[in-house]
Parts: sequence; C-alpha cells; structure tokens
Amino acid sequence: MTAVGELIYRALEEGRNKLLEHEAYEFLGVYGLPIPKFALATNEDEAVSAAEKIGYPVVLKIVSPDIVHKSDVGGVKVDLSSEEEVRKWFSTIMLNVRSRAPTARVAGILIQEMVPQDLEVIVGSTRDPVFGPVVMFGLGGIFVEVLRDVSFRVAPLTEADVEDMIREIRAYRVLEGYRGSPPRDLESLKKVIFGLESMLSELEDVEAVDLNPVILYPRGRGALIVDARVVLGEKP
Repeated sequence: MTAVGELIYRALEEGRNKLLEHEAYEFLGVYGLPIPKFALATNEDEAVSAAEKIGYPVVLKIVSPDIVHKSDVGGVKVDLSSEEEVRKWFSTIMLNVRSRAPTARVAGILIQEMVPQDLEVIVGSTRDPVFGPVVMFGLGGIFVEVLRDVSFRVAPLTEADVEDMIREIRAYRVLEGYRGSPPRDLESLKKVIFGLESMLSELEDVEAVDLNPVILYPRGRGALIVDARVVLGEKP
C-alpha cells in the first residue's frame, strides 16, 4: 500500500472522514504541493527536538479529530523562539484542551515552522456528483469572506483553464502588483492548482480539499500552504 493509501485507510478504519493536520501535510507533500516544515509531537522532548530541526520560530497547534476551532480551546500558540517557550506552551496547550474540551481525542501537538506572512489566497476542490472534481480559487480574507470573489473550473484542467481561472477574479490586479505591492508568483500558484486537480483525479476516496490560506509570495519566491483540510468519502 502506498503512503497515501495508508493515510486514507487509517483514517477510515478509525471512523474519521477527515485527515488530521499532520496527515494532510504528508498527503499534500506526496503530490509535490508546497507545505511548511512540520512534525507531530506527543511530549515536550519531542516538541523541542522537532522545533530545533525545523528551526525557530515555530507554531504549536493541537491535533485532534474532535476540535475544529483550535483557538477557541487555547490550542494554538505562534512565534515561539526558544526551547523554554516550546516546553511552556506544549504543557499549556495540553492543559487548555483538557480543561475546555475534556472529551476530545488528542493525537499530539503539531510543531510547524512560522511562515512569513504575505498575500493570502485559497485553493479548494470538491467532487460534484454530476461533473466530478471541481477546483476553486480566490484571494483570501475579505475577498472570499465578504465579496465571494472566487472562480471555478471542472477538471481536467488545461494551462489555459488555469490562466483564465486566475485572471477572472475581480481582484486579479492585486496579483499583478498594485500600488507598490509586487507582482505575485503565479507560476507557483498554478502548480498548486494543478497539484490539487491531480490529487482529486487520481484518488476517488478524496471528496474535498481546502487549502486556506496559501501564502503567495512575490514573483520567484514561491508559495506555502499554511492550513489544509482533506475530507474523505464514506468507507465502503
């Protein structure tokens, strides 16, 4: 069984229809999508070891199939720059979760590199019962939350499809560079979109993927997926 197959099998065997965050990153990495450095830790020593390998600063996030909004239970801490901070916040996050979500299953804490902030975009997909895999793109923040400025295409995608998909959003000028903001790395964005399409086309077990946000850096500097959700179909 392939690494991707094992991730899907394990989730379905455990009665989960969604990959945990570290599993989602492993999954995306197989398809060459740009993921941050990360590791799952189950105790303070593992957390410190992971942070030192990844390099400071790091982010700590609780990993649980029962917790959707991590910040609501005190399950996230960003910008940690030392062993002492990692130890302190590993313990604090665990205590927070036990107090605020006592019945939640906890797989551990994700140690992730602190990704430099920049322009946020979202790339997502779903499996339509009629059309099959459908891919979505939009800018993040207010553009998607309020303005619903997104575009859609049905797979399979051509180079022209992806080009049009990116250009047709109303906020496209932001990607070109606007009022002193540099043009964005659209080639890296295209690779993310094509990678996501490839995943859904090959894996019928995957129902939906939400990459939100994807940080899109200036031209030549790439992109990084900061958060990912992978939803699976029902176990046959």
